[in-house]
Amino acid sequence: MVHRSDRTARGLVAASLLCGATALGAVSTPVAAEAAEDDDIFRVGVLQDIDNLNPFKGITAAAYEAWALMYDGLTGYTAEDFAPTPRIAESWEQSEDGLTWTYKIRQGVTFHDGEPLTADDVAYTFNRIMDGRLEKTNYGSYVAQIKTVKATDDSTVVMKLKNPTPLMERLAVPILPEHIWSEIDDEEIRQYANEPDSDPPGGVGSGPFILTDAREGQFYRFTSNEDYWAGAPNIGGVEYRLYRNADAMVQALKNGEIDFADDLDANIFAALEGTEDIEARSSVYYGFNYLTFNSGAALTDGTSIGTGHPSLQDPQVRLAIHHAVDKEALVDRTLDGRGTPGTTVIPPLYPEHAEPDDPVTYDPDEANRILDEAGYPLGSDGIRTMPDGSDPLVYQLYARSNSETSQTTIKFLQGWLEDIGIDSTAETVSESRLYEIAGEGTFDMYEWGWVVEPDPDYQLSTFTCGQFSYEDGGTVYAGLNDSFYCNEEYDDLYEQQSTETDRDARTEIVQQMQLMAYDANAYIVTEYYDYLQAYRSDRFTGFVPQPEPDGAILFQYGTYSYLNIEPVTEENSSGSAAGGVSASGSGSDSDSNTGPVIAGLAGAAVLGGVGLWLFARRRRSADSDVE
Repeated sequence: MVHRSDRTARGLVAASLLCGATALGAVSTPVAAEAAEDDDIFRVGVLQDIDNLNPFKGITAAAYEAWALMYDGLTGYTAEDFAPTPRIAESWEQSEDGLTWTYKIRQGVTFHDGEPLTADDVAYTFNRIMDGRLEKTNYGSYVAQIKTVKATDDSTVVMKLKNPTPLMERLAVPILPEHIWSEIDDEEIRQYANEPDSDPPGGVGSGPFILTDAREGQFYRFTSNEDYWAGAPNIGGVEYRLYRNADAMVQALKNGEIDFADDLDANIFAALEGTEDIEARSSVYYGFNYLTFNSGAALTDGTSIGTGHPSLQDPQVRLAIHHAVDKEALVDRTLDGRGTPGTTVIPPLYPEHAEPDDPVTYDPDEANRILDEAGYPLGSDGIRTMPDGSDPLVYQLYARSNSETSQTTIKFLQGWLEDIGIDSTAETVSESRLYEIAGEGTFDMYEWGWVVEPDPDYQLSTFTCGQFSYEDGGTVYAGLNDSFYCNEEYDDLYEQQSTETDRDARTEIVQQMQLMAYDANAYIVTEYYDYLQAYRSDRFTGFVPQPEPDGAILFQYGTYSYLNIEPVTEENSSGSAAGGVSASGSGSDSDSNTGPVIAGLAGAAVLGGVGLWLFARRRRSADSDVE
């Protein structure tokens, strides 16, 4: 799920993916040969596909990255420290009681089809989310406290709130063109692909790049928006190329077929370090990998669904399995030590992170003791059964096909489960299929990952009862709660934090919620990982880290690197910072240099304060991950 990852986000490399020898060499299609002549096209190799270009349907990190190229948000995050910064809203102010927010919309902005972007488009986007159901899956947490959104003129949007909330300058919602999306009704929205050949034509935003070609599982092409309001990019376009394995992707990087390789395995990353003309970069990150349990799949109306094993509804069974998982071994074996064992769902990079006083440790003897005392007897075949002697404990596990980390983790898990008398079968599936399986509740455990947003609200929302699966028109659709953890006290605390504007008081609530989910073993957060990327330092320079100085240089909260990188020339090859990474203030991206926010907002900005050293992306991440 983003998984948003999991989410945690295909034709140009089809020949290379389908035949072994070609997969390790250059892409040999005529399209690739033609593209190779475009020296200013930035080609990015990825392992995770864009599961959907429709912002209301996609969940992977790759999808969110594509939307960042295509669309502008109302506000953004700076590269330096994730402080709120103007985007389509060039300034904003709040009323004294915090219940009215007025946004001044930037003038002269146009969509890719030449139509002007006005306050009406902003109001339409937010109202569609507020009135919709599918639309709320990704963006409902942002609008939960908004009562009305109105465009009072072409350049002014006024939002009235139910309660004051700290989220109003962190509205990470892509602004959609009303003249296109108003033609797509509630039924059509589920099938709308938002691609150039869709009806109506899709991909039309106001962002710095224009989607020109989309081939699922193969490639996605974007050309630079020369009329972008913040200044045209320094490159001619961006192309994502899909690879089925990291070896093929890294070989393509070495051969110069791509300029950037994203989300590398630790062993491959280590082999790249010191390679001529390639910069291998390990960045601090805000994502985590996890194992989830089917602790009672159900619809939001309480109807049970799925095939989850009944034993997993028992908190003692989940606790025992947690004790059976050796997180240190996973960090060593899947990350080559480039990370730390995980605990709670807000990573340590953020000040809101809560660390349990008595964390669950690897202790298979304790796991067996817990299961014995809970009444799950061990049979003569070494497999435990339910307390009444029925239903042997045999679990269905899933791993993601694009993730070596995921597959290795599940193999380890099978051995650890066997050590405590639990049998299992394992299957590897695509992320899009896994999202369906999660929504249907037809699993017992699986591995995925999340990339966590700068504000904790979204991540916390994924454990609320309202994010269970739901049925519409006879079809079951997944929410974001893939563990099916439901606790009324947790939901009450979620509502409290969403309206608490005192930073310290809110942090206390947020930490309490993390520990509740941890103690319930809703997830087993296996590891917080470093983000491993590599690029051709002889081809492009000017990458901007977020946060400075050690953050990720691509797949960020914003488009800083995309707007600031440029082809290497004699003039810039020796003048850039080490590794071709530059300061965030350079280049044309006004995320970091647009006009000041109205003074009335200063108090709210302080609420982020250190808390905006939160980084993240809720989406499901790819290999080392989740959205």
